[in-house]
Parts: sequence; structure tokens; C-alpha cells
Amino acid sequence: MTSQHQLILDNAAKISHLEKHSVDLLVTSPPYPMIEMWDAMMAAQDNVIAEFLENGYGTQAFERMHKLLDGVWHECNRVLKPGGFACINIGDATRTLNGEFQLFSNHTRIIQTFLHMGFSNMPNILWRKATNAPNKFMGSGMYPPGAYVTLEHEYILVFRKGGKRIFSKETNKQNRRESAYFWEERNLWFSDIWDLRGTRQTIADPGTRKRSAAYPFELPYRLINMFSVKGDTVMDPFLGTGTTTLAAIASNRNSIGIEMDKSLYPTIDKNLIFGSSFLNELIKKRIEEHKEFVRKRQLEKGKDAFKYKNTHYGFPVITKQEAHAKFECIKHIRKENDFLYTAEYENFRL
Repeated sequence: MTSQHQLILDNAAKISHLEKHSVDLLVTSPPYPMIEMWDAMMAAQDNVIAEFLENGYGTQAFERMHKLLDGVWHECNRVLKPGGFACINIGDATRTLNGEFQLFSNHTRIIQTFLHMGFSNMPNILWRKATNAPNKFMGSGMYPPGAYVTLEHEYILVFRKGGKRIFSKETNKQNRRESAYFWEERNLWFSDIWDLRGTRQTIADPGTRKRSAAYPFELPYRLINMFSVKGDTVMDPFLGTGTTTLAAIASNRNSIGIEMDKSLYPTIDKNLIFGSSFLNELIKKRIEEHKEFVRKRQLEKGKDAFKYKNTHYGFPVITKQEAHAKFECIKHIRKENDFLYTAEYENFRL
């Protein structure tokens, strides 16, 4: 069992050489328009953005920034298979220009683009970030009406291209059964509010993490397991430090990662080459957490609390759909060349 992971160090909008309908799932977090840390990068691609910002034309700058992202979304539409999902982590922005404070609704603008491309907007997820202090506020403090609500969440927008995916062949059905998640994971993952701290990815360089604004590993890992099956291809057109690629490796999926900032390549390379122990610990943790769930539920409800057993590991599960869930550990990650990595797997053993 192997998976392949391709890197493309180029502008995310220029992925036209990828085959049409070659990607099963998009998981990404783009630069956030009207967040100052991304101004220079976006203005380098369109100098009119800098002029608008300098003159205080916030609405025009906002729209111009999203036009850059639109080019990427249209390419993603071309390569995404019918029935495939697109999951986009995005935060809204607040900014003061010419003395006027306002919200710039990035999530609304992206939803509009995907609806115009014919996608269905599925229920979205609010990621309530634990890093924001509860006593923060913006504006004039205790005097009404000049204080402003603090943004303490981001969005994970979920879109589907076309109708439901069909698994007609028996081999595909079996692969889908082996890709199942646990009942208790479903209850947590498919809530529309995530209080997500995530699994700390200690192998990334702190400086590049800050510059790339990388999301926590748990975010793409959940999405990949929720909206794809083993052997699928996951694409991230804004790869950053490589978090989505690592999550794809941990999930036995293939991946394509695109990043225009070539200075991030050494960090991506380091994370992939030395990532197997981190990923294996996470896979082991999933199993251990399920076994602890079983222990607590049996203490509460008795030995008859579970009607089914997993056929590969023998531990109890709630539903018949979990009975064939199967997990693989990473045997090693091999660098084939500067732009291609191969992960080799072995069956997880209790």
C-alpha cells in the first residue's frame, strides 16, 4: 500500500497542466483578503490593490483581492471530479480605512463564487478558535454605541460539485467500508461548531508557521476523513507548510500541494521527511481514544452496550458501518525527487 504526494511550487492559479476531473477533494485555507499580513503578496500580483488600499478604497480592494482567488477557484472546479467536495477555511476581516471601521465578509464572497460555478453549499462549520482572549473588544470600550463585536471564529465552507458520489463496484464499496470513522468521531466531526485546538504539529518551524498562518493539523485531518475515501486525491492550492499533505498521508490518500512561496519548501520537505512518527502517534491515539470510549460506555450501560465488533481488531463498535474500519501506519516516507514523495503503509496492529 502506497500513496503519492506531488508538490507544485508555482502560482496556485496556474495549475492548468493538471488533468480535468483528477482530484476528489479540495482542502485549503487561502490568504484572507483585507488581512494586512497578505496585502503585499496580493498587491505583488495586482498593483491596483495597493493603490486602492493607499487611497482608502476598501470595498474595491476587497473585490480585487477576491478576483485573484476566483482564478484559483475556477481551476479547482476544473480539476475536481463530479461528486467531489471543496472545503475552504476562511476568516472574515475587520479593518479601518480613512477612519472608518468595517467588516469585510470573505466567507460570503467565496460562497457567491462557488454558487455561480454550480456547486451546492452544504452545511458549513464554525471553527471557534481557542486563542482569542474573552476580554478583548474593539472600539470605545464601555461607551455605547461605538464598541464592536470581536471575531472569535472562522468558517470552514463545504461545497459539493454535483450530486452524490456513487460507489458501484464491490471493490469501491469495500474500500469505502474500510475508510469508515468511529460513531463517536462522527458525532464530534459532523457538528457545525468546532472548538478546535487540534493536534500540535511540533515539526514545523515556528517562524514559517506564523508567516504561512497554518491551520492546526486536526482541521484537514478531519475533513479528509469526512469527505474522501482511501486512495483518493486531495488537493491544496495554498499548501503553506504542508499540513494538508501530512493529513493526506496520515489518512492513506494521495495529494497535490501547490505553494507559490518557494521559501517555504525547506519546511515542507522537513515536515514530510520526518513526519511519520508524528502521524503514527496520531493514528494510535485515535484507536486508544476509541478503546477508552468503549470502556466508559460499558461502565455506564453494561456489557451489552455494543452490538457489533470490528472485524480487523475485535474491539466493540456502535454501528455495523464501523465493523470493517481499517487503519494503516506509515512504514516510511520516501522522497522520490524534489517534487514527489511516496508514503508506504503497513496494517495497524493492536
